Amino acid sequence: MKIGVTSQNFRTITGHAGKTRRFLVYGQPDNAEVREISRLDLPKEMSMHEFRGEGGHPIDEFDVIVTASCGDGFMRRMAARGIRVICTAETDPLTAASAVCHGLPLAEPAPHEHHH
Repeated sequence: MKIGVTSQNFRTITGHAGKTRRFLVYGQPDNAEVREISRLDLPKEMSMHEFRGEGGHPIDEFDVIVTASCGDGFMRRMAARGIRVICTAETDPLTAASAVCHGLPLAEPAPHEHHH
């Protein structure tokens, strides 16, 4: 399982998933401990808010995206790509990724308000 965690600062879980361009990527290679396996740093036009292209996208490698906040449109677009989205109030990426891998619940986020 590959878990993408939205993290604009590569330290904490950040929100606005549709505009996020930076992801910490976690996995559990060889059933070892959950750990960061890579990072994804996309150009602005590849954020899901901007991307309208056909075909593949680098986030398609994720099974799950963990974020602090996102809108319904982002959730629908990810579901169409086969990616489950989990919103959480947890701020530590490793704690969140470990919980997801072990099927544990995460702290619920504050309600998301979407403004254009």
